[in-house]
Amino acid sequence: MDTAVFRKFSSFIYEKSGITLNDNKEALVSSRVAKRMRHLGISGHEEYLTYILNDETGEEIVHLLDVISTNVTHFFREEEHFRIVSDTMREWLDAGIRRFTFWSAACSSGEEPYSLAMVLREAIRGQNIDIRILATDISTRILEKSRGGVYDAKKMENVPALLRDRYFTKAGRGDGAEYSVTAELASLITFKRLNLSVVPYPMKGPMDIVFCRNVMIYFDNRVRTQLLQEIYRLLKPGGLLFVGHAESLTGLLSGFKAVKPSVYIKK
Repeated sequence: MDTAVFRKFSSFIYEKSGITLNDNKEALVSSRVAKRMRHLGISGHEEYLTYILNDETGEEIVHLLDVISTNVTHFFREEEHFRIVSDTMREWLDAGIRRFTFWSAACSSGEEPYSLAMVLREAIRGQNIDIRILATDISTRILEKSRGGVYDAKKMENVPALLRDRYFTKAGRGDGAEYSVTAELASLITFKRLNLSVVPYPMKGPMDIVFCRNVMIYFDNRVRTQLLQEIYRLLKPGGLLFVGHAESLTGLLSGFKAVKPSVYIKK
């Protein structure tokens, strides 16, 4: 890909999604854009760029962001976060709270919200508690996978056997086995497409806990700041924000107070 064309792509992608693509991402963008070019029968990068810019339906923009988005996750990633959620939930339940709203802000292929749902189901221990989990992502393709809730044996390695047997239905054997999320677990989660760079967000809140992990690394400080402002608006006082261990709110005027590394509270 010609460098000048790459910079036009990166500028366009930033405008539409807030994702920052530095010059070292040129090869990545070229290979991922090639998937769409092959699908459309377009041979040149500049021709494809022109196609996108002239697409009045906006459909190809969605497809482009689908292939550019990085979707790397696994069940119970950064496991300490889920222990904190479990402990916090029990405190809130002991305080008499019976209605909860959670948000997985970049849910990828669904492992994060389903992990959260398992932890919450275990915490409430059969009590009649109103739990709602909103799971959002910019990629329509990955959201369809999330809604399907089907994972191969390799993906299930981090799920404790007790939880796997309780919340998944197995089909097949060995490495070819597939695990489907039970209706009970799936009923807690609503999957929606959301572009985190476009504010204000359509949700009203208040929310109890927000997972926004390993997302801000793709944004510049302008987009990070407006993202944090929106999360702060949506969280209830005393609500928690979880970010990735490689991320920090240092230097960002967010109004949050750190309670542990990568865990923040709205005061």
